[in-house]
Amino acid sequence: MRIALAGAGAFGEKHLDGLKNIDGVTVTSLVGRRLDATQAIADKYGIGHATTDLDETLARDDVDAVILCTPTQMHAGQAIACMNAGKHVQVEIPLADSWADAQAVLAKQEETGLVCMVGHTRRFNPSHQYVHNLIRAGELNIQQMDVQTYFFRRRNINAKGEARSWTDHLLWHHAAHTVDLFAYQAGRIVAAHAMQGPIHPELGIAMDMSIQLKSESGAICTLSLSFNNDGPLGTFFRYIGDTGTYIARYDDLVTAREEAIDVSKVAASMNGIELQDREFISAIREGREPNSSVAKVFDCYRVLGELEKQLA
Repeated sequence: MRIALAGAGAFGEKHLDGLKNIDGVTVTSLVGRRLDATQAIADKYGIGHATTDLDETLARDDVDAVILCTPTQMHAGQAIACMNAGKHVQVEIPLADSWADAQAVLAKQEETGLVCMVGHTRRFNPSHQYVHNLIRAGELNIQQMDVQTYFFRRRNINAKGEARSWTDHLLWHHAAHTVDLFAYQAGRIVAAHAMQGPIHPELGIAMDMSIQLKSESGAICTLSLSFNNDGPLGTFFRYIGDTGTYIARYDDLVTAREEAIDVSKVAASMNGIELQDREFISAIREGREPNSSVAKVFDCYRVLGELEKQLA
């Protein structure tokens, strides 16, 4: 399996680290914004081709599939370009930053029949898989999810603290994780409400947001998001169920009393990004629809579109 990766930034390196652990996978091309920095990452990971032009990579015959870790605003257009070139594609979250663009990507996937998967990592973290397995076994029903997504990002920087060429977004990027996960664990979302704080004068985005969701099962979710929070940083999920309460922090899971739960045997790895990439590769090899295919996460973007209208 020959993979190209576009977006050689902080998250791109996480994918490269994960791909190293998957048998039979070679990264053959790396696409970045600046050639010198992209070449440096290519050299670090032993990638033979580096470029700043995605079209150049898509024209290569040693690329079977593409992983997009590019700016949010490029995701939909680039995903469509990959499929037009006959390449399977995994696009990092979010699929798009508008409902119309999400619809266009799904239409292209249905037209081509190629694997198009979205990086909804929470479906793959061992912590959330553990809870999902309990739900599927009928041992747990979610009553409420309480989620905090907190960063300290008053300047336009990435996860490595480096200057960013694009502006992140609490709704279309960070809320997408929880909106999809809540539906995955509790059922289709039937009601959604949002409020946001002041707009940043330079970044042009809200730095604080509050979202309430209700699923068809009757479960509710409260999501608080902030770029103003000065630690601890990250996303923290509290599952309140009818038979137990669990707290998930990325790949780790504890009880409400902070007792660690062993999730090491849930999947082949303890790294959610690696597990996400394993699913992408397996789906292509097996000719099947992956978990977090564009079709499976599509309803998340309907909800985000509705919330955007409320906020406007």
